[in-house]
Amino acid sequence: MPGPTTVPVPLRWSDMDAYAHVNNVQYLRLLEDARVLGFREWFGPSPSMLDEGVVVTRHEIEYLAPLEYRSAPVVVRMWVTCTSPTGFTIGYQIADSTDPAAIVYAVATTGLALFDFTSLRPRRMSPAERAVLEGLTAPPPTFRWRER
Repeated sequence: MPGPTTVPVPLRWSDMDAYAHVNNVQYLRLLEDARVLGFREWFGPSPSMLDEGVVVTRHEIEYLAPLEYRSAPVVVRMWVTCTSPTGFTIGYQIADSTDPAAIVYAVATTGLALFDFTSLRPRRMSPAERAVLEGLTAPPPTFRWRER
């Protein structure tokens, strides 16, 4: 297993809320930015999975530490946690840096369904897509609330 894909994602001034930290809803944007860049790395520039069709089916996020605005990007580590014939789930860590001891601000998962925008129906995963995704598979992130 090659390990998680690491994507630096810059913060925007507008990500900050009244408490001077990144607002919780902005985390979804950070994950989306990482996915778009990660998919290019995983599938190549064109046609990518984004061109072929994929939609978000769910998100789960656990916030671990407040993320204050700064000029340095955060690091989003992303990997595949499971696949099915018509979709897959991505696991993430949003961290301060690539240092293994870095602060982790959040862990998350995103469910994705493969979708044909022409027919407006789910589509099946191609053998090439499955090979890429299965090569990136690792266990899902640990959510503290599940350990109670």
